[in-house]
Amino acid sequence: MSQNKTQPTSIPVKLFLDGIVEEEKRTDSWRLYRLMERLTGAKGQMWGTSIIGFGEYHYKYQSGKEADWFITGFSPRKNALTLYLMCDISHISFEGLGKYKTGKGCLYIKKLKDVDFSTLEKIVKKSIDMTLKNKS
Repeated sequence: MSQNKTQPTSIPVKLFLDGIVEEEKRTDSWRLYRLMERLTGAKGQMWGTSIIGFGEYHYKYQSGKEADWFITGFSPRKNALTLYLMCDISHISFEGLGKYKTGKGCLYIKKLKDVDFSTLEKIVKKSIDMTLKNKS
C-alpha cells in the first residue's frame, strides 16, 4: 500500500492554533476545531505542518490504491480557511452558506463571519456522513 505524503504528526494542535498571528483567523480556527471535534467525536490531530484532521478512515480507489486519511479537517491558510470535505462535494448543497469558494473536495472561506454557521455545520455533517458511508 502506498503512503500519502501528508501524515499525522505529534505537533500539538493547541500550539499550532494559538500560534496563528491574526486574531480573527485564530478565533475562527478554534471555532472550526470545536465544531469538527463535536461532529466527529474525535480530537483533532496535526497532519503535516498545517492541517488539522479529525478521525481516520481507510479508503481504496478504483485503481486499487489504498490509504488512511482523516474524516474531515481544515487548515487556516493565508488566503482562506480551507475545509477538507472528504467526499464528492457535487452532492452537497451550499445554498444559504454565504461567501465561499469550492475546489475538489475543499471549501474555502475567508472569514466565518461571511457565512451562516448553522448552514456550515450542516455541510460538514453531511460530508462526514457521506465519507463514513462510503469508506471501505
